[in-house]
Amino acid sequence: MSQDSKVKTTESSPPAPSKARKSLPVLDPSGDYYYWWLNTMVVPVMYNLIIVICRACFPDLQHGYLVAWFVLDYMSDLLYLLDIIVRFHTGFLDQGILVVDKGRIASRYVCSWSFLLDLASLVPTDLVYLRLGPHTPTLRLNRFLRVPRLFEAFDRTETRTAYPNAFRIAKLMLYIFVVIHWNSCLYFALSRYLGFGRDAWVYPDPAQPGFERLRRQYLYSFYFSTLILTTVGDTPLPAREEEYLFMVGDFLLAVMGFATIMGSMSSVIYNMNTADAAFYPDHALVKKYMKLQHVNRRLERRVIDWYQHLQINKKMTNEVAILQHLPERLRAEVAVSVHLSTLSRVQIFQNCEASLLEELVLKLQPQTYSPGEYVCRKGDIGREMYIIREGQLAVVADDGVTQYAVLGAGLYFGEISIINIKGNMSGNRRTANIKSLGYSDLFCLSKEDLREVLSEYPQAQTVMEEKGREILLKMNKLDVNAEAAEIALQEATESRLRGLDQQLDDLQTKFARLLAELESSALKIAYRIERLEWQTREWPVPEDLAEADDEGEPGEGTSKDGEGRTGQEGPLGPGL
Repeated sequence: MSQDSKVKTTESSPPAPSKARKSLPVLDPSGDYYYWWLNTMVVPVMYNLIIVICRACFPDLQHGYLVAWFVLDYMSDLLYLLDIIVRFHTGFLDQGILVVDKGRIASRYVCSWSFLLDLASLVPTDLVYLRLGPHTPTLRLNRFLRVPRLFEAFDRTETRTAYPNAFRIAKLMLYIFVVIHWNSCLYFALSRYLGFGRDAWVYPDPAQPGFERLRRQYLYSFYFSTLILTTVGDTPLPAREEEYLFMVGDFLLAVMGFATIMGSMSSVIYNMNTADAAFYPDHALVKKYMKLQHVNRRLERRVIDWYQHLQINKKMTNEVAILQHLPERLRAEVAVSVHLSTLSRVQIFQNCEASLLEELVLKLQPQTYSPGEYVCRKGDIGREMYIIREGQLAVVADDGVTQYAVLGAGLYFGEISIINIKGNMSGNRRTANIKSLGYSDLFCLSKEDLREVLSEYPQAQTVMEEKGREILLKMNKLDVNAEAAEIALQEATESRLRGLDQQLDDLQTKFARLLAELESSALKIAYRIERLEWQTREWPVPEDLAEADDEGEPGEGTSKDGEGRTGQEGPLGPGL
């Protein structure tokens, strides 16, 4: 066959359909699917941890439900096997990035201790049933090696639950139950080994009425173990060495358990107190201060009622301190989700940039006012604006009784006082008395915080000033002439400043030129002096000066004084 026919045959033959293999997705270890799978693994691990030891120590339990145990055993083994498959499809973080390469995931898992423990927990020890019989559940003790998955599930649940302290207490109670359960099973097994009813310490003889039932056997053993491990006492004295050793071991375990319980409960209580201190201000210090300063009873009662209102209604006044450990971006998102809807109701903040509102949300300070408390009074200097989150406030006359208007949730006041609008006839003074009718929750935004944010958004500042000017025009509190005069004065000031800047630039230029000329002159003078020195070195020396120098050289017995004279030492002294 020719080469052309081969090509035609190849082109005419249809391509073989490729079967796409659907592989399991890679799980995120911090995702929901992995979390729910961990919770699923709690069931087989707890089954093996509680039931296997019970079946090994209570033969009647093993014999009476053998078929059910086989079904549950192999269902748990199936979940163990599926857990290994899930481990091969669970990603991990490398430099903060989730690794989804299954080859890297498999190699990392295989080289870890977890893989060895998982394999050891699935060793088919049940095959020994063929030799020892099906009533030896101790062959399944290797299933306990999967207990780390139980601890991992508990840790994930503790970080996700809304009640971590309650979960810690429940987890502690579960651990205590497991320890007492194991101890009761071992007590019954030891009693059977020593002989039922041989003394008062072991389990009574099952031949006695009521003690032959399985439920009675377990409850009696559990009760006896509880007495020992709680060190309550009222237990029969041991009579044999094995019994003494068992009691000593239980006492040591009880001491360690007692220390663990006390430490865990202390940690839970400390965490609860710390959380309360973080969410709510400490009123004990304020109460002590008021007593030391002899504050009147009425004012003290108002302060105590305010603290009580915060505690009962779960009001927080220090949100910034609570969220301070979050990254700035994440803290902004939390604040936006909570307070952005409230801030967007303010008229001067409408249609502003989203980033500006996010910055402002971080500056909001929650405040709570008691019934009858004034938020602001007429004539006060306005340094902040308020947004009503919950409650009612009244605009009252100077007598504090006459009400002009009632402000409810979602309204705001004081926004004009924090924006320096030219021509504002009221200036930065409050124009009304605002009093809280009941307990009112407000958001406070200070002028300094607004100015700090607007310094990065000059265009938004211009838009807000225009909106504030429109509001003042509607209220007839904008002096147009004063605004024009102030604008003209500002323009004149800016013009003078520009002129001064120009003059300063000219002076700096002249000064730099003088410095350059001075440096040039200094270099020229230095060059001339150096040249003169070289020229004087080349001049010839006169003969008379040379002869005088030769005669004036000092010899033996002569000395030359400082003036170049030589003197000989005579009877009256040198040179005389």
